[in-house]
Amino acid sequence: MTKLIFLPHEELCPEGAVIEAEPGTTVCDAALANGIEIEHACEKSCACTTCHVYIREGYESLPEASEEEDDLLDKAWGLEPDSRLSCQAEVGETDLVIEIPKYTINMVSEHN
Repeated sequence: MTKLIFLPHEELCPEGAVIEAEPGTTVCDAALANGIEIEHACEKSCACTTCHVYIREGYESLPEASEEEDDLLDKAWGLEPDSRLSCQAEVGETDLVIEIPKYTINMVSEHN
């Protein structure tokens, strides 16, 4: 099992979290299965940017982003070189340190 270390996020995991995931699981699915409610407005179909995360450590161990994911990431709030869509980033054998951005862009959010 691979460790996913989530840095503290004011709303989603104020204390941070360390969870385990099977290789091949997406970061989003692992987070959701462990009570970290990452927003995923498009139901994890790679059609929005609400599940955007920063992979602070272990980025190079992830499969390369698809062209579709790269195009969507260009629209994400706070894009950085280690940004990924958590619904597309599949966990490998290397532990990851993940930061959830403070803000997300969701044009269809019911919480606005």
